[in-house]
Amino acid sequence: MMLIAIGWIVFLLFIGGLLLDRTLSGLITRNFDEQLEYMLTAMVASAEIGPDGEVFFSRPLGDQRFLEPNSGLYWQITGEGHEDFPSRSLWDRTLEVRSTDHMEPLVWDNRQFAGEPLRMMQRPIILPGSETMWWFTVAASRSDLDAQIARFRSILAYSFAVLGTGLIVMAALQTWLGLSPLRGIRRAIQRIRVTGENRVTEPLPLEVQPMVEELNALLSHSERQAEEARAHAGNLAHALKTPLTVLTNAATAHAPDLELLVQREAAVMRRQVDHHLARARAVGRRATGLARSDVREAAEAVERAVGQLHPDVRFDIDTARESTRDPIVALERQDLDEILGNCIENAAKYGGGSVFVTVDAEPADTASCVVWVEDDGMGIPPEDRSRIFDRGARLDTGKPGTGLGLAIVRDVVEIYGGSVALGESEDLGGLLVELRLPRAATENGGTIAGTATTR
Repeated sequence: MMLIAIGWIVFLLFIGGLLLDRTLSGLITRNFDEQLEYMLTAMVASAEIGPDGEVFFSRPLGDQRFLEPNSGLYWQITGEGHEDFPSRSLWDRTLEVRSTDHMEPLVWDNRQFAGEPLRMMQRPIILPGSETMWWFTVAASRSDLDAQIARFRSILAYSFAVLGTGLIVMAALQTWLGLSPLRGIRRAIQRIRVTGENRVTEPLPLEVQPMVEELNALLSHSERQAEEARAHAGNLAHALKTPLTVLTNAATAHAPDLELLVQREAAVMRRQVDHHLARARAVGRRATGLARSDVREAAEAVERAVGQLHPDVRFDIDTARESTRDPIVALERQDLDEILGNCIENAAKYGGGSVFVTVDAEPADTASCVVWVEDDGMGIPPEDRSRIFDRGARLDTGKPGTGLGLAIVRDVVEIYGGSVALGESEDLGGLLVELRLPRAATENGGTIAGTATTR
């Protein structure tokens, strides 16, 4: 920022100095030329033709320097066929005359005298009583003009140097003060790292307050993630402690069914590990915020997989006829498959032979895609519906399982910001699992819209 500011200040002052120098130098030179023109006009007004046909002045010119040799101010009248009529200040020298067809005054710089550059003005005049074209020339040394320009440029350079220095100092001060809130944030972050504080609490300017709020939100998010990780590790340790204790006791007692016990408890531990890995994967994928999956495609894939395990079960997948949008949700496909797989497999396992899946069951809900999974089994009593989500909870112990299916469903759905609820199927009479999954956002911030088809 400082280099950019210094560069622009120097560049603009340089351009401004050139323009100002050209303008004021032109004004000083024009004023000098006006004085020459005044002298030339006075010469023409005083000139007359004598009886001998030569030019003379009816009255002397007022400037005394025309009478002093080499004074730096000269005049000369030249006519073809006539001797030059010079001022006494020229002494034995002659001014250069430039022939031109223009009757207007001609001005130029001349260096015919060594060490004495001249500013010359010349004008052709035909005097009354003469047919000769007379060239009236007046010249002045440029020393005074150059001295004025040099004095002006010295003042201009000094003024611009002071102005540039002041602007650079002000830009540096503005940059230093403008970035001081960022230094305050850096100190606050350092204090968080050193002292263990979890928020930026010191007052800062309004311009950086949104960044401070985002930083505090990030710290809060990290704190929640760390707490979730601690709770997750604790839950996994607690879940593995019981089967490990059972195995230890059985091994110590040399139980005769140790082999079967190891297989059973190993399956329980594997299911627990799968459960917590599913949660960890869902948390990691949620952080990307770019997940998009089609619920209908996932349900059809799960139906084919579960159908191979339960060939006697009839599956139906339907999309609400009133739906006008594609069922695209903000979940990773692997997590969506796990959610639907647990729900549909439970319905096939514990139902009476029929499983019905409805996608976009409530099409009026624009924020969520509602999915119903229904079966024709015995259902779950209302008083047991909240308990069934607990890890290891099973109401039917006559069929194989670990009681973690719905717990995994609830945890993964809630990680993505959705919800799951249990009810009674009005059509089939068994259990109804209602999933509310967040729809994927469109590029303009809305939800995915489209045309749904019905199977």
